Amino acid sequence: MPDAKRFATDMATLETEVVIEPYRAAGPGGQRKNRKETAVRLTHPPSGITVVASERRSQAQNRQMAFERLIEKLDRLNRPRKRRILTRPSVSSIRRQKESKEKLSQKKRLRGRPEASDDA
Repeated sequence: MPDAKRFATDMATLETEVVIEPYRAAGPGGQRKNRKETAVRLTHPPSGITVVASERRSQAQNRQMAFERLIEKLDRLNRPRKRRILTRPSVSSIRRQKESKEKLSQKKRLRGRPEASDDA
């Protein structure tokens, strides 16, 4: 299996790769939340991941939170997948498989043309 693409997770590289988009957060919070663009949306084009942070009143704090979330997601993407260990099928699953194949073969046998009778 080829290696999946690995993404950089250090802040210096991420700051150059990421598109930072401040916006006004919706919802409760009063005048400050509705007036100031404190919410932050980070889009990471190489991976296609988008993260949002709008919990804090400060844009800088939200930005830091968003970067932490992005790094967390990229770490999850960078983690190699565990190989699946093949196991033997259980006896009951083999039995069920044989039963379903037998049903299907019976159905197919009934599809044939009816044989001509020798009464005529």
